[in-house]
Amino acid sequence: MSDESLPQDVPPDALPEYAERVLEVAELIPPGRVMTYGDVAEWLEEGGPRQVGRVMALYGSAVPWWRVVRSDGVLLPGHELRALGHYRDEGTPLKAASRAAEGHVPRLDMKRARWDGGERAEGHT
Repeated sequence: MSDESLPQDVPPDALPEYAERVLEVAELIPPGRVMTYGDVAEWLEEGGPRQVGRVMALYGSAVPWWRVVRSDGVLLPGHELRALGHYRDEGTPLKAASRAAEGHVPRLDMKRARWDGGERAEGHT
């Protein structure tokens, strides 16, 4: 999937079909769990991490955006504190920040927080 599949000339109230599908997956992720951009693309069997990231950047504010994350567990740059508040409210597993980490912001504990879609993953369309 290329950026061409996210047209620039669509009306503001119309979402591209791929974007709708990405946002639907984001809404399925349970509180306290996360999926990576690549996980979402794999679930949809279309696109890749960059395309999912672009959708989330453009349209993700209407869904629990903090549940779609980077695979290394680093919090979304520029939104770390907002995301951290959501993670703490939801009980999302975190790893303590090292002293070398900028701002001492924790990372997600990806081994414990990552959601594979459960039973729904096997029957998705």
